[in-house]
Amino acid sequence: MATALPSGDQWTIRHGDHEAVIVQVGGGLRTYRVGDREVLHGYPEDAKADAGRGQLLMPWPNRIRDGKYTFAGKDEQLALTEPARSNASHGLIRWADWSVVQHDPDAIVVEHLLRPQSGWDWTLRLQVAYTLSDAGLMVTPAATNLSDTPAPFGFGAHPYLTAGEDTVDELTLTMPGARTITVDERLNAIGTARVDGTAYDFRGGRAIGTTQLDHCYGDLTSDGGRWTASIERDGERATLWADAACFPYAQAYTGDTLTPDRIRRAGVAMEPMTCPPDAFNTGEGLLTIEPGRTWTGSWGISPS
Repeated sequence: MATALPSGDQWTIRHGDHEAVIVQVGGGLRTYRVGDREVLHGYPEDAKADAGRGQLLMPWPNRIRDGKYTFAGKDEQLALTEPARSNASHGLIRWADWSVVQHDPDAIVVEHLLRPQSGWDWTLRLQVAYTLSDAGLMVTPAATNLSDTPAPFGFGAHPYLTAGEDTVDELTLTMPGARTITVDERLNAIGTARVDGTAYDFRGGRAIGTTQLDHCYGDLTSDGGRWTASIERDGERATLWADAACFPYAQAYTGDTLTPDRIRRAGVAMEPMTCPPDAFNTGEGLLTIEPGRTWTGSWGISPS
């Protein structure tokens, strides 16, 4: 008897020596390689995604304190998917099944219909297009509000980039953010801080060393409408880029809270986001999608 894979169906796209695998569970990105080189620190076909690896985060990224928020005068209570910290974490679609809308050799569009549930009152059509080219991988999410009332919304993605390192300490990180969102012990936003003169200033590019990162950056410097963040080791580089107007925040995570066999050894999570932690409560960066309207934007990964 055939055994179902933990991440469901596997959908491969290729362009030249670029290859990416998108999965049914969560519509996420399991692997991306160029030739023999892994650009992402992904996960095996016979495993489920761990630590958010390659997952899409909608209709919010990061965390909502106590799973509680108020929108349009109504109090909502979400399931606590991070019970140790009493948070609702990383949205509602990470473990949901997605379907294929279109599949070409070098591109795929996947879709999920997010329906009302406990703590969430809206119907959103979510689509994500993955496209490979000589420049790398481009990802274009879109969310359409099919409800008759405005819906709160945020987007994030959780790829782990790698540059052939044994540990992340060896990497040079470039992150264009001039400030970080300060968080409490439950990783919820409590303020903001400039990075000038701190261990978290990577604007000029420098070695990660022993610095522990699980930080959301804002005030991202862009060029030509895009910001870029990268890791590099011995001339090998992996770069995350995003449309600056659509994704004004980026998270960097060095894996210090992973399992002992993976601490600081499983890539650096580089996450484009539309809003910082707990935006459903703070309102910072929170989007509102009107009935019948669509939000969309593009981000991507380059092997150079």
